[in-house]
Amino acid sequence: MTPQLRRRAVSGVPSGWPDAVHVVLQQIYAARGVLTPDQVEHRLARMLSPQALGGMPQAIEILVEAIRDDWRIVIAGDYDCDGATGTAVAVRGLRMLGAKRVSYAVPHRFIHGYGLSAALVESMQPTPQLIVTVDNGVASVAGVAAARARGIKVIVTDHHLPGEQLPAADAMVNPNLVYVDQCGHSSPPCEVCAHDAILNESFPSKALAGVGVMFYLLLALRARLRELGTFGATEPDLSVLLDLVALGTVADLVPLDFNNRVLVEAGLKRIRSGRACAGITALIESGKRSVATLCASDLGFVVGPRLNAAGRLEDMRLGIECLLTDDVGQAYRYAEQLSAINLERRDLQASMVAEAEQMADAAAHTDAVGVTLFEPSWHAGVVGLVASKLKDRLHRPVIAFAPASEDNTDELRGSARSISGFHIRDALAVIDARHPGLIERFGGHAMAAGLSLKTGDYPRFADAFDAVARELIDADQLQAVLYTDGELPAGAASLHLARQLRQAGPWGQAFPEPLFDNAFECQSWKLMGERHLCLQLRDPRDGAMHDAVMFNAYHGMPPPTRLRAVYELTINDWQGRETPRLLLRHIEAI
Repeated sequence: MTPQLRRRAVSGVPSGWPDAVHVVLQQIYAARGVLTPDQVEHRLARMLSPQALGGMPQAIEILVEAIRDDWRIVIAGDYDCDGATGTAVAVRGLRMLGAKRVSYAVPHRFIHGYGLSAALVESMQPTPQLIVTVDNGVASVAGVAAARARGIKVIVTDHHLPGEQLPAADAMVNPNLVYVDQCGHSSPPCEVCAHDAILNESFPSKALAGVGVMFYLLLALRARLRELGTFGATEPDLSVLLDLVALGTVADLVPLDFNNRVLVEAGLKRIRSGRACAGITALIESGKRSVATLCASDLGFVVGPRLNAAGRLEDMRLGIECLLTDDVGQAYRYAEQLSAINLERRDLQASMVAEAEQMADAAAHTDAVGVTLFEPSWHAGVVGLVASKLKDRLHRPVIAFAPASEDNTDELRGSARSISGFHIRDALAVIDARHPGLIERFGGHAMAAGLSLKTGDYPRFADAFDAVARELIDADQLQAVLYTDGELPAGAASLHLARQLRQAGPWGQAFPEPLFDNAFECQSWKLMGERHLCLQLRDPRDGAMHDAVMFNAYHGMPPPTRLRAVYELTINDWQGRETPRLLLRHIEAI
């Protein structure tokens, strides 16, 4: 779908900026609600207080007892990048704070399912005294019950939205719980035991990733241990974990509000200064990126996918071990394995996306608003990437399904991706209410969700999803929109500005990378590989020539002679020489 170009509105006048900050960058900030320099002072001292996050006191007291009495602690992680980094933060951090017997368990996508399941609890041998979930657990009613039945205490740390029933955990830390209800029943007060839940509205940011929630728990635990006189003259420096926090936060695509930008910027500074853990350094270099000039988009597009590939196709333990090892040589061996798995994932994804596009084209006459796709040969670990690609192409919410595993074709696993204004998890809740039993399990966020259902129920679900989408999505929401920061002034596409833009972020979800749109004349072009374009563009305003590239853009036709391009102003570092370059995101003839 051809997007409609819109320029971001600037509300308010930038003020107080030093002369060294380019006026273009000031306008970019203003379009994102940042008008004064203090709003981009991403100092750790300006982080939100961990004490404001609901559920902390209960979780901390359990952890203090666990460390004091040398409990066996298992971190129950997740098989995506947020879960892997969160698990590494938990294991490293608890060991730093005095826990001696800390291990981890991560579900295998095709064996245990998602989150803290009863099967995952059963696999924990020897039996731990405490399970701490990371990036999961708010929906693990059965898993928590199974753990409690075995006498295991459970702390849930998560950031996903809750369902109607909370698990009966011993403590829950989740910024997206309106009420932190320790009894696991309805809130508040509980109709079963009249328990008054704790209001959790004092923590301003709901955007913490799972790894961020765990980092906050460790900060609060350290403060409590300090009060108890545990450390003496010196105490553990938890800032060494910020490289992991930055990676998980960016890779999970949570909104980069001010608090998350503080965390990500601190992690990026640590990485750029050469103080990242061995695994992150190895993954960066395996992805052919420079540690010294790394930016947030490199974490999202280069490092994150390498970790995610392990959870999609193999076992996320490989990714977690990469993040836990301090042996540089071992870290590089893990990174090479992860890169090889990622290449396999890319090939599999390409073939699945091509099949999905053919299916969508063949079904175009149905004009579905909520699009569902299913192919028995697809891999359940990759359907989320298929849904994302088709959502971008069709600008409609898409759910892609695959058999749960080779051995279990009676159950489908689906991964959903949505468009702005259509809350995909809430839509699944509507379907679940209208068609009880149709969806076996579901959970997620506004823009992404996961679910499972019986294979035979797929046609009925497809109809129900399209019906809800038609009901809740207005026609104008189906028009793709590409927001830009307007025209870059003549002569402004300089290396000086490109460097400021790269250093100015961190850019990411809800704090988007600057995009400009200008009219150009295409003076020449050539192919790089089979699908990438290398262009020479002339600015008709002053005759200036600009190098430009556009990836995966050649489909047998040359670019227009006169065109409007939406682009990022980036830096091309070739053989140690830096020059400005336009990275084209969209072109159209004029």
